[in-house]
Amino acid sequence: MNNLKIENIQKLAAPLRLQVLDGLRRAIIEGRLAPGARLTERELTEMMGVSRTVIREALRQLETEGLIANVPNKGPVVRALSLAEAKDLYTIRAVLEGLAARLFVQNAGDVEVKRLAQALDVVVGAYERGDAQEVLETKNRFYEVLFEGAGSETLSSMLGTLHARIWRWRALGLSHPQRSDSRSQESIAGLRGMLAAIRQRDAEAAERLTRDEAHGAATEVMRLIELGGVTG
Repeated sequence: MNNLKIENIQKLAAPLRLQVLDGLRRAIIEGRLAPGARLTERELTEMMGVSRTVIREALRQLETEGLIANVPNKGPVVRALSLAEAKDLYTIRAVLEGLAARLFVQNAGDVEVKRLAQALDVVVGAYERGDAQEVLETKNRFYEVLFEGAGSETLSSMLGTLHARIWRWRALGLSHPQRSDSRSQESIAGLRGMLAAIRQRDAEAAERLTRDEAHGAATEVMRLIELGGVTG
């Protein structure tokens, strides 16, 4: 872990604990902290230049999100995600995102629909440029707009935790060298279908199409995992 590079903590930009939490979370989900890696308070404190209290708070939150686990006689370690757990999480994701789309139709106004359309335009641009990290980040923003428009803080919080736990798998699905040639266009078509249903105020179709897109992403990720023997 001594060679790990985590973004410098800019103490005036945002609450310190949130910066530390975000830095550690990204290091895990981007693979810079590998599954099984130990997370010692002393090393993290020295590396990030913050107090042990801040580190402990961040580690507790990451444990809640399912990204780390406390192992007896070893302490906090980065959790490995099994294939079975990945399948379970993607199934739950489809259900919750489908519900978010339904609630968006019921609760969001024209302004929120316009914001969602603008967010989708950015996603399409990222796909066209072929930058997997940019695609992941812009799709996250698209879904954030969807969740915000749904008007349920509880649902948004649940989905935020879920996305954090499967981020590594989503990144795999976008960046793997054997990713299906057609998957990007399928995803764009799926997102556009979701938006069209939302614009038509068809809650049932919006929910169904959103679930279909999540299932499509899961199918691709599972194919790549089984193809390449990738483990979380």
